[in-house]
Amino acid sequence: MENQLAKSTEERTFQYQDSLPSLPVPSLEESLKKYLESVKPFANEEEYKNTEAIVQKFQNGIGKKLQQKLLQRAKGKRNWLEEWWLNVAYLDVRIPSQLNVNFGGPASHIEHYWPPKEGTQLERGSISLWHNLNYWQLLRKEKLAVEKVGNIPLDMNQFRMLFSTCKIPGITRDSIINYFRTEREGHSPSHLAVLCRGRVFVFDVMHEGYLMTAPEIQRQLTYIQKKCHSEPDGPGVAALTTEERTRWAKAREYLISLNPENLTILEKIQSSLLVFCLDDDSPHATPEDYSQVSAKILHGDPTVRWGDKSYNLIAFSNGVFGSNGDHAPFDAMVLVKIFYYIDEKILENEGRWKGSEKVRDIPVPEELVFTVDEKVLNDINQARAQYFKQASDLQLVVYAFTSFGKKQTKKKQLHPDTFIQLALQLAYYRLHGRPGCCYETAMTRLFYHGRTETVRPCTVEAVNWCQSMQNPSTSLLEQQHMMLKAFAKHNKMMKDCSTGKGFDRHLLGLSLIAKEEGLPVPELFTDPLFSRSGGGGNFVLSTSLAGYLRVQGMVAPMVHNGYGFFYHIRDDRFVVSCSAWKSCPETDAEKLVQQVFRAFHDMMQLMETPHL
Repeated sequence: MENQLAKSTEERTFQYQDSLPSLPVPSLEESLKKYLESVKPFANEEEYKNTEAIVQKFQNGIGKKLQQKLLQRAKGKRNWLEEWWLNVAYLDVRIPSQLNVNFGGPASHIEHYWPPKEGTQLERGSISLWHNLNYWQLLRKEKLAVEKVGNIPLDMNQFRMLFSTCKIPGITRDSIINYFRTEREGHSPSHLAVLCRGRVFVFDVMHEGYLMTAPEIQRQLTYIQKKCHSEPDGPGVAALTTEERTRWAKAREYLISLNPENLTILEKIQSSLLVFCLDDDSPHATPEDYSQVSAKILHGDPTVRWGDKSYNLIAFSNGVFGSNGDHAPFDAMVLVKIFYYIDEKILENEGRWKGSEKVRDIPVPEELVFTVDEKVLNDINQARAQYFKQASDLQLVVYAFTSFGKKQTKKKQLHPDTFIQLALQLAYYRLHGRPGCCYETAMTRLFYHGRTETVRPCTVEAVNWCQSMQNPSTSLLEQQHMMLKAFAKHNKMMKDCSTGKGFDRHLLGLSLIAKEEGLPVPELFTDPLFSRSGGGGNFVLSTSLAGYLRVQGMVAPMVHNGYGFFYHIRDDRFVVSCSAWKSCPETDAEKLVQQVFRAFHDMMQLMETPHL
């Protein structure tokens, strides 16, 4: 997939959507067998026997009925999980999204033509925006290459959610509104929203039927910045998007009741292509250490991010860039792809604008001024206070490991993703003295509207190997043998999960059927081992590979005593991000990453051990 850059192609981006296979329902017996295996590392003999009995009872009893109902549901839907997953994983969640659910990542332009440099924010910003807008046009014309595994097309639906998409807060459940249309489908919004110093501006990127050039975009951005820097700051209504969801929904309803014009403004922000954030911060960033810039992307100034937008493009004062987006409408690979496309274009053009310098006579941007009162201003202050309180508790490190990368692991016939996952298992084991239940994202885009499945990397094989690494009496050869067993197990699980044979989403489906039928919660889901092994969103290690494309991402931990661990893989390096909550005394992101790097070296050394 690495070489599938956006390019003009005979195939249309969304042409295979109707012929993709439906998401299958796995066999109940297989799923329960896999589930039992996954809880083993977290149980003593007695606990395991107890869970085994619960699983057996479920399989022969209520589980059978629920499976039948799930199969019925699947008959009428091409993806039986889609709506459920969206609601349970995202839209029903009431905690603030921006810190807990959103993901973000720094652009890697600093590694070549755009190192941090004051005074470059607008010039670079306009070039970056221009490339973003070209990508939008490729999507509208359906000229973005269809991603494939071999010759098999993957679902491309998530790419529809990149532009002109926004989450709307609801009292009990949020919703997603998507205004994007391809050219065949009709009109699509063509305005950008720009946030600067608590104020909101919009301008259309099309002028007389043509896309604005970078110098024209720069003129618009200059107008906005000059205005904001010479006048008082705006109220910063955007900060409300950082609130607890029900509170934000009520604040939004109140805002609309103050003046119907406020709804028009909200709709303009919601439908905008993306939100461009002019941020006054100048975070430190180097190719080896993205920690500070990543922290600012994930929890920077809340008055210049619209937390519910699928795509906030952040431009810092020193010409460093990043993105922050709502996770509900798509998974990280959508942002990874566009960021890689832009990075390639900046490289290709040596960081410069090589087109016409001519600037047409274009209307100036329009400022969107909310009608606010004391209550709204109070709500904004309250939102900012709770946001900064939680943000100050997040520890985040993003480092590059540069001793080796994919080339070396491939040479040793080790899958690089599995290599990092097992290093993380060993690191956690060494740091905490126990196995760490872990969630790794697998992609299910082989199926219609497929998104993700959970791989559980904390296997019996992985734990056995970790224990052997801590046991001085185990020979190197034995350690190597156990490590290779753990590799084989992980690779098989990843393959299963990507081909619709995972078990976590299946168990979720069964529990939701029970809920919909008004049945009591089956014992399987109340058993302490269910949550101790990670079930119900209790994974101590929440991890994801951001790909092989020079694009890094990061996310907050899933649980208070856990870590968020994202990474990407290159030929010569591994870049990892790790987050933890400072208020949890037992977790330390910095220490975990150091242990991961130590594990990388130890694993490579093991492979130097001659085979029997």
